[in-house]
Amino acid sequence: MDIKSYIGQNKERFIEELFSLIRIPSISAKHECKEELLRCAQRWKEILESSGADSAEIIPTSGNPVVYAQKIMDESFPTVLVYGHYDVMPAEPLELWKTAPFDPVITDGRIRGRGADDDKGQCMMQVKGFEIAAKEGFLRCNVKFILEGEEEIGSPSLEKFCIDHKELLKADIILVSDTSMVDAETPSLTTGLRGLAYWEIEATGPNRDLHSGHFGGAVANPINTLCRILADIIGEDGKITIPHFYNDVEELSEQERAMIAKIPFDEEKYKKAIGVKALAGETGYSTLERNSCRPSFDICGIWGGYTGEGSKTVLPSKAYAKVSCRLVPHQDHKKISRLFEEYIKQVTPPYIQVKVTPSHGGEGYVCPINLPAYRAAEQAMTTAFGKMPLAVRRGGSIPIISTFEQVLGIKSILMGFGLEENAIHSPNESCRTDFFFKGIESVAEFYKLFPLNE
Repeated sequence: MDIKSYIGQNKERFIEELFSLIRIPSISAKHECKEELLRCAQRWKEILESSGADSAEIIPTSGNPVVYAQKIMDESFPTVLVYGHYDVMPAEPLELWKTAPFDPVITDGRIRGRGADDDKGQCMMQVKGFEIAAKEGFLRCNVKFILEGEEEIGSPSLEKFCIDHKELLKADIILVSDTSMVDAETPSLTTGLRGLAYWEIEATGPNRDLHSGHFGGAVANPINTLCRILADIIGEDGKITIPHFYNDVEELSEQERAMIAKIPFDEEKYKKAIGVKALAGETGYSTLERNSCRPSFDICGIWGGYTGEGSKTVLPSKAYAKVSCRLVPHQDHKKISRLFEEYIKQVTPPYIQVKVTPSHGGEGYVCPINLPAYRAAEQAMTTAFGKMPLAVRRGGSIPIISTFEQVLGIKSILMGFGLEENAIHSPNESCRTDFFFKGIESVAEFYKLFPLNE
């Protein structure tokens, strides 16, 4: 049976298996979801076993467990290690969802629910593509799977897991579906990711909340001060003002800028899609360069004082913020974290105290486009989508990808099928059903080609 026919005969089963995963609220950011994460891991084990794996197991870590599975065709064959994650982002704000986040449905040709794309939907594409290759008898490599439950909180347990299980995870290439394409008409393979550094900040002024009438104008408001400190991190030219921040940033070559310029991009459509009238960023770079190849700084959340119903004239004692930097290859997230902490201490005025707590982070990643596995992925997507995919860098971060390279010594092929319209991490996450099946087809075609006959 050919690949398209296999997919056609199993569409309903593929969808229902994905639905069975979306129904489980495996939210790694919430401690109360611990049992749901275990339940999701167990469900993945069952699916991997029924899809053709020789064995599958749930391996404990210091955090949420890893689901590991393998199919060994021949010890002399090359090995593909497939990585994905079964945890999802919180669904809040719930009132903005048009359908229940953990009660998946298909409407208007879209699978709707938290994890429909990131990453349960894309993991399912990998597993079902593997199933077709295994059950139709054209698999010519060994395949291992590693699905983690902590990607959305920075994969804190996975590096040690990789160190402890280095022999188990031995492979020639890693295949990942956790990225996106340029748009629905432009298939693409991700060849670069930005790194990440993340901090939480606590600013303290007076030793208690004060009456703003009695103390306002005489005592510094920590919210006001923290807002000013953070706002000054971005200069008028869009550059980050932290000293030495750009020391290790590699400038884009003219050749790479020319490649980026060839990517189809409608700025007006881009603005309309996100509801803004104008774009902003670092002077001297295009929008696509800014959001993929240049570093950035963002306040991800800020709060303090009274935020309840009605008014309360209070000068708050404390203010809080969560902030992050997207980094580019060659920027060490630990070095950037130190620079950030030093900068905050230097610019903080004496009338407040600031505590900076580093959170998770990771390095950027670049994939060579001359790897045989990359070329197999390129040909596979050309067959499935009818058009050769572009090689593009993306602005997101998957910190564990650089860890794989550093610890396991393996390059990753980022073969993702997400779209901007899928609203990952946001209310109303979804995935086009036709892309779900094209993703499965692409992965099956990859196994039909890999390893390439050189």
